[in-house]
Parts: sequence; C-alpha cells; structure tokens
Amino acid sequence: MSSNNQPTPPDQRQAVLSQRRNLKMAESAHAYVRGSTVKFYEWLEQSSGRIPDGPPVWICGDCHVGNLGPVANAKGRIGIQIRDVDQTVVGNPAHDLIRLGLSLATAARGSDLPGVTTALMLERMIEGYMMTLDGELGGDAVRKRPSVVRLGMRQAIGRTWKHLAKDRIKDIRPTIPLGKRFWPLTDEERAAVEDLFAKDQVRRLVTALHSRDDNDRIELLDAAYWVKGCSSLGRLRIAVLLGVGEGHYDEGGLSLIDIKEAVQAAAPRAARNGMPRDNAERVVTGAQNLSPYLGDRMRPARLLDRAVFLRELLPQDIKLDFDHLTREEATRVAFYLAAVVGKAHARQMDEATRKSWRGELARNRTKSLDAPSWLWSSIVDLIVGHEAAYLEHCRRYAERPDA
Repeated sequence: MSSNNQPTPPDQRQAVLSQRRNLKMAESAHAYVRGSTVKFYEWLEQSSGRIPDGPPVWICGDCHVGNLGPVANAKGRIGIQIRDVDQTVVGNPAHDLIRLGLSLATAARGSDLPGVTTALMLERMIEGYMMTLDGELGGDAVRKRPSVVRLGMRQAIGRTWKHLAKDRIKDIRPTIPLGKRFWPLTDEERAAVEDLFAKDQVRRLVTALHSRDDNDRIELLDAAYWVKGCSSLGRLRIAVLLGVGEGHYDEGGLSLIDIKEAVQAAAPRAARNGMPRDNAERVVTGAQNLSPYLGDRMRPARLLDRAVFLRELLPQDIKLDFDHLTREEATRVAFYLAAVVGKAHARQMDEATRKSWRGELARNRTKSLDAPSWLWSSIVDLIVGHEAAYLEHCRRYAERPDA
C-alpha cells in the first residue's frame, strides 16, 4: 500500500479508500452523521416518531449542513442552495427536515452548546421552513443571513480560478499533481475520458459559461482519479482539467470537471414517482428541481459502462464553516438553512399543496415545544442510535495515539 503522500496504484484503490473513509468518519460525531446516510434511513425506520407523508417532491435525500452553501450558476450569479444531490429522489420532504435537524443537533453538540439549544434550533428550523410555504417562498427568510453565511458569501464572491486551483489541485499550472488527493488513471480510464469529452453533449456543458463560445476548442490537459468526499469514497470519481479556447492560462481558459459515479439512492422514494431509471439522470433531474444554479451545470453520461454525472467546478462553490457556533448563531443558522431547503421544496408545489403541507407541519405540537412532536422524537432516537454507532466505529477504526 502506498504512503500517505504518494499516489495509490489502481489495484490498491479500494483498500486505501475504505481505510480513509473509516478514519474520516471517526473524526467527529458530525463527520459520522455525514458519512452514514444509509444507516440514517435504517435507523429512521426504527424510530418512534410517526413521520407524516408529505407531498411527493424532489428531496435532497442527504440534507446535512455540509450540503448547503454558496453555488454559482453559469452566468456567475451566486446563491445559497443545496450543493450535493447524490441521494436525491422524489420522496417525502419530511425526510430532509429530519436529516437537517439531526445534522444541526450534532453540530450544536460539537460546539458544546446545551441541550436546550437543540430544542430552540428545531423550533427555528420549522419556523424558517414554514415561511417558505407562505406564498412568496420565504424571500424575507432567505435574505436574513446569519454571520457564517454572510462570511461564506463574501468569500465566494471574491474567489477566482487561482483560488479554485489552490483548493482543489494545489497548483495553478495546467496539470493535476499526483499524490495523496489525486491518483493515476488506468489506460482504459483515460481513453474513456478522452472519448467522453469528444461528445457534443459534454462539449456544451464545458462551453455553457457566459464567457465562452460554443465553437471554442476544448483540449484535455490532464485527468486523475480523485480521492474526495466521505460517503462517496470508493465510487469512481475523476478530475478532468480542460483547456478552453486559445489561452489556457487565462481566467476563463481553464475548466475543472468533476466526474462522479451515480449509484442507487438510500432515501425512500414515493410510489409511482416518475423518476428516471438511470441514476445519473436521476441526480441531474433532481438538481435541476432542487438547486437550479447547480443543475444547469450538470450532465448525465456513461463512462466504462457506469452511470456518471459531470459538473464544472466553479471557484464560488464552497462549504460553510459550522464548527464553532454560539447559541444565537446556531438558532439563526437553523432558521436560515431550513428556509433554503423549504424554498427548494416549495417551488415544486402548487399553492394548495403548500398550504396543505404547512397545515400538517403545524399540527402535533406540544405545550413545551413549538415544533412537531414527530420531528423531535425522531431526532432524539436518531441521536441515540448515531452516538452508539459512532463510538463503536471509533473503537474499530480510529487511529490510536499510542498505536
């Protein structure tokens, strides 16, 4: 097996990726939540909360705080939207609420906030989500950004290709340096990538940015296997560096494409849902409904007989930092992020459906908690299950200082 700073040969990939995924999930309880989507839905089936049947819409399916943040569209406009839709399905919007609530609760615990803050966060979360069901899709709610979101937006607006290159490939030259994060492709994989970018459909994705022309020449400069993510580690994932037009070193002359394998979603899907059978088409269609800025920059494809989806990475696509939250900031974050998710759901509903779903959310509240009892009980049960599983995971996989 290769050392941490050396690229891993193709025949050793799966063993190294499995180890990295296990260690990454052991870093914190919140990291474990992010990496355990399949277990989330297994435990949710066993929880005591009676989850209502919300209207069937495209849902994120893996709606944790790390999957929400700044996203740019092809024309350069930036908004806070859902930024990862691998698990998207036509399903129950209540599942996104529970997943987001669990993520917020574990983030609060990671910031050493008291348990009462979790209850307040869930109340504010439901308040922010329900505002999006009131006609204007929560315009005021989405504009009231907490400081962590304002900071993320300022960073996103000021970023250029050089920032993207340093973050993603640690180099501003037109190559992808092999090492810990990028590994060599096999000859078969590289040939398949070259064939893929010869297709018109993929060319149109690359030339979609406003500063490019449909007739621009596209040159494949480099490609490498990409070691990225947590729950997705082990799937086929390839970074492709392209030169577009004549000047490859200019701001608009380089393009970094993320090719990612699309697999079966863990999230339950609604009956008679009309979803595409191909997993890559499912992911792209879900993105177009949930996160238009992202969906417009994605395309489904086939690579080595696998369903994959492509998206061009832009400098403005960044994660928000929720590692250190105050009590006030935690409740504001809960309100705001729930409004973003609610807006993604609500734009798919007509007025009558929004009103009916809002009415369902307003029911089942107690005198001591201004949030649905099913939401609270589901999250409490999930926290218990996740905590036990996380500790067991750490016992088995975490690196020990004295080892």
